[in-house]
Amino acid sequence: MALFNYEILKGIKLEESEKYDFLISSIKSSIDEENYKKIESSDDQFDIFLSHSYQDKEIIPHLKKTLENLGFRVYVDWINDKFFSREDVDKKTAALLQKRMSQSRSLFYATSQNSKNSKWMPWELGYFDGIKNKRVAILPIDKGNTSNENFEGQEYLGLYFYVSIDMLIRDFFHKYMLMEPNYLKELLEQAKHIPKLFINENNNKFVLFEEWLEGGEPYTLENEYDMIMKEIKEWIIIKI
Repeated sequence: MALFNYEILKGIKLEESEKYDFLISSIKSSIDEENYKKIESSDDQFDIFLSHSYQDKEIIPHLKKTLENLGFRVYVDWINDKFFSREDVDKKTAALLQKRMSQSRSLFYATSQNSKNSKWMPWELGYFDGIKNKRVAILPIDKGNTSNENFEGQEYLGLYFYVSIDMLIRDFFHKYMLMEPNYLKELLEQAKHIPKLFINENNNKFVLFEEWLEGGEPYTLENEYDMIMKEIKEWIIIKI
């Protein structure tokens, strides 16, 4: 399991139109009435609302691209809606962010050394966490050179699961008992090369992001074994 590493993210290739310098040059200074109404009436849908500190602005396009490369629709306010001002905190801006959060299935709280300075992040987290049937997870951005496997959030961040990226083979160790051996061997070889997002309680208790979006919770191999044994016992009782 791996947390998102700053240096590795910087190595993700971007198109010219996705790079920070291009994006920042195209941002407008304020929200005009036309764009405000456009967002109000939009029916856009996102898998991930990426809550972040604007001080991490140079790495955020790379993080967004990484998540999109995994097949997910990602919302970043100043990238998707180029007229958002991160400096202006007013009712209109808040209303538009609430609209975008309502259109997102989950919120990733991209915590870093800069998060504590953000005005918006705690508000976004609190608002999103209060919406029924929405999912919240912490996405640590690791600036160290070591490959950390566990994340221990400080204060209220420790209440949430956290996001990591790993190969699909990690999930197969959760489910291998349900598979025919030869089929499993073939899938395991393929899964060594397929990156996926995981939602973690700790290094041994996790679930695929897609399953978590649908209401699944992190679990261990022991949980999986207990579930299988319960299903077998229920099947035996039915047959008897």
